[in-house]
Amino acid sequence: MAANRIRVAKDKAELVKQLVASKDTTGPFQTYVEVMVFAAALGVKHKKRVPLEVSAKDLSPLRQDYFASSFILLINLLAITETKDIKIIGNDELADEKRIHIFEEYANSGLEILQNELRGAVDYSERLLLILSSERFTSEEQDEEFDLRKFLS
Repeated sequence: MAANRIRVAKDKAELVKQLVASKDTTGPFQTYVEVMVFAAALGVKHKKRVPLEVSAKDLSPLRQDYFASSFILLINLLAITETKDIKIIGNDELADEKRIHIFEEYANSGLEILQNELRGAVDYSERLLLILSSERFTSEEQDEEFDLRKFLS
């Protein structure tokens, strides 16, 4: 892959740092990459993209080779779905920039949602579980189709 890097918005950098487990925090994620992928998934779930106004200076952009192949696959699938063009996964600089741009905007949207949902929370892990549970039950209520998963619990 090219040397393009995935940026974090300046106003979301502190949140990203707090979501990663370290000696100073008890964040629910192990890496910045996991935070960004989760945030992008949340942005996609809400069908919302938010452009990055200014990228963070105190949080270095993430190199693409930090992303596992499954995450790169997710970025590629997201780009294909968004553009409806298979050429977006081409091995050229322009296609690479477009894929990153789409991913960054979805991740920024997800981080914005997390920022609002986690405001005032002491334990991010617990609050994230509540968010995921509410999302699960909301989507189950919206789906009127017959779903066998209801019988598994």
